[in-house]
Amino acid sequence: MAAQERELTPERSVRDLFGFQLRDLRKRNGLSLAELSKLVAYSKTHLGNVETAIRAIPPDLPRKLDELLATDGIFNRLYPLVLREAFPDWSRRFMELEALADTQRKFANGAIPGLWQTPAYGRKLLELGLPRADREQIEERWQARASRQALLSREHPPLIWVVLDESAIRRVVGDPPTMRGQIERILDLADGPNAVVQILPFTAGGHGAMVGSISLLDFRDAPRAAYVEGYAVGQLLEGFDEVAEVALTYDLVQAAALSPTESKAWLRRAWEDFSR
Repeated sequence: MAAQERELTPERSVRDLFGFQLRDLRKRNGLSLAELSKLVAYSKTHLGNVETAIRAIPPDLPRKLDELLATDGIFNRLYPLVLREAFPDWSRRFMELEALADTQRKFANGAIPGLWQTPAYGRKLLELGLPRADREQIEERWQARASRQALLSREHPPLIWVVLDESAIRRVVGDPPTMRGQIERILDLADGPNAVVQILPFTAGGHGAMVGSISLLDFRDAPRAAYVEGYAVGQLLEGFDEVAEVALTYDLVQAAALSPTESKAWLRRAWEDFSR
């Protein structure tokens, strides 16, 4: 007797909808899970668990499914929405605005901002923050984070101005080669027209943003928004007075930082330190 298929619930999440569409289109094309497995090079069990929204969706699977099942790109359109669901509710509105901003100003305290992270650095940071997650969960979280970096390569990317606390560079995430690669990434971006980096050295002393990170989003046709983030929690601020207060804190931090030219020289010296 054939095993009864698990009932799907496409209304529950985008991941469930992805699985529902996969099962529906697979059957319309007369394919069993075993037959589809051979065509996309993923196990029958893995594909079955994707259909039932139990397992993460491999990054290359949406493209393979669209090509094989002639779906006119439906899986590639759903996949970014699946990745967005990996973020907590309180950060999703920020990401929507982040994609619309013309200029982003950030103060990063303790870690490199996600938009500038390399895969090696980003994955290791996730491993440290999610010590009980398995490799598949870490990879899904990284793909979700990396998907936000697409705005850096669009036709009209935003200007991103980052003040990095010295701790973000001095505290080793992974190993020295990982840190060298991350510093190289920052310098490459800062040498281009759409990024500015400043280092806030320890010698600057205390400041008003020591307990968290700040993002200020500027738009051509809307008021500025601010996002403040601490450990495992963040808050989007859109009220004028609240945003102005956060902006003043950012301005004071930026005023205490090294100049962009000095900061790039500082980063090159840090790169050399990690090379010894």
